[in-house]
Amino acid sequence: MIGDIFSIIDFNFILLVSLGSVAGLFVGAMPGLSVTMATALLVSVTFTWDVNSAMALIMGVFTVGVYSGAVTSILINIPGAPSSVATTLDGYPMAKKGESLLALKTAAYYSFLGTMVGLIVLALSAKQVSKLALSFTPIDYFLLGLFGLTTVGSLTAEDFTKGMISAFVGVFISTIGIDPIMGMGRFTYGNVNLQRGISIIPALIGLFGFSEILYQIYIGSGEKKRISISKTKVKVKEIFSHWILGIRSAIMGVLIGALPGAGGPVAALLAYDQAKKTTKEPKVPFGQGAMEGLVASEAANNAVIGGSLIPMLTLAVPGDAVTAVILSAFYVHGLRPGPLLFTETPEMFSVILAGGFIGSIMILILGLTVAPLLAKVATIKQRHLFPIVAVLCIIGAYSASTNTFDILLMLIFGILGFIMRTRKYPVAPIVLGLVLGGIMDSNFRRAMSLIQTSENVMGDLFFKPITIILLLVLVLSVLSNFISMEKIKRTFK
Repeated sequence: MIGDIFSIIDFNFILLVSLGSVAGLFVGAMPGLSVTMATALLVSVTFTWDVNSAMALIMGVFTVGVYSGAVTSILINIPGAPSSVATTLDGYPMAKKGESLLALKTAAYYSFLGTMVGLIVLALSAKQVSKLALSFTPIDYFLLGLFGLTTVGSLTAEDFTKGMISAFVGVFISTIGIDPIMGMGRFTYGNVNLQRGISIIPALIGLFGFSEILYQIYIGSGEKKRISISKTKVKVKEIFSHWILGIRSAIMGVLIGALPGAGGPVAALLAYDQAKKTTKEPKVPFGQGAMEGLVASEAANNAVIGGSLIPMLTLAVPGDAVTAVILSAFYVHGLRPGPLLFTETPEMFSVILAGGFIGSIMILILGLTVAPLLAKVATIKQRHLFPIVAVLCIIGAYSASTNTFDILLMLIFGILGFIMRTRKYPVAPIVLGLVLGGIMDSNFRRAMSLIQTSENVMGDLFFKPITIILLLVLVLSVLSNFISMEKIKRTFK
């Protein structure tokens, strides 16, 4: 395997991965310009190239693009991608305390670690993990989504009830659009633009970016609270003191990434939840600039890269939107992903791995060299920064689908986010509900359809090993949230 990988790498291959990595850095860091969009564009550009060169460029964009979503999450509180939502929870508070450089370098190191872990697992156990993913039933996906909703305790400061209300608002919003089962409009009220559903990109930009502008103006932060950058040297030893948490979060990211449809947002938020529950006495509370939260989020969402490639390469089932585009690139070049890939064109597995490993090294190179330059964004005066961010919000919302209706959606979500902040309702659970709502809705209804002719409904639904494990984890998660609530209530009495 290692020999096959090295036999593919040459100067041209490295150059193309590097070019793709630079493109991925800027595309992923621009709100509204998604890695999926960039990858789709590359497929149309490279279809006449030889397959090795095309995959080298695509893997460069893919690997670095996932990391670069952390840049705007940390500096201006706008997730560059849905998988970077959890990064804003502690990354932006670190930047506000003058630790933007530390946050950016921590994100780079653990994005590298997560990507490497994901690719190593892909190389060693692709077939085994894909079999596990294939054994998930629709009810298992529903329970996984429900478990994700119970993690809102980690996304809220002190009020679990407000967190759950926010999450269910997100779930309700996710139901707007064409019903995936019946093909009928839901809550569209005759509006053609709502039939395609609520796009997560304008929602993200509005909830985190535009609402931040409105909130800062509302509290009258002024220049006295302008972000500054600490002059203290960033210690690599301090960053790597959380390497065990990084590896644990990366493994979680691989497993969730291997489940088609789950993806980076679910992996990052679940890893963040587990980090908060397992970290004893963090130096800084979670949500106020805890490095552990940043480590868990970045390690997990980058490990999804390797995980999402597992079902795509072994079963021809894409793990997320980007791998769906990569799957189309395989077909464009006349390849057959799936079980036959390893017998007919085994060298393509090595091409993907080689591109991923070089791309992960580019995360370190670009993250550590460009980070000091990007961190200077945090020092721009707010009266100059806010108009720039507002323009970026509008451009990002529009560029996601080139539809002016998305600008209106962004403004609506911005106002919603502002109102929630002033009422002490957390914003992140809405995104969690938006992401998980569609998964829960479609899979629950599929499960109900499948058991209509069953003679043993309860047995077919719940008495399977994976389902039983998920039910136990779900119950434990709910109980742990209520225990945490009781501790908080005793603390404030």
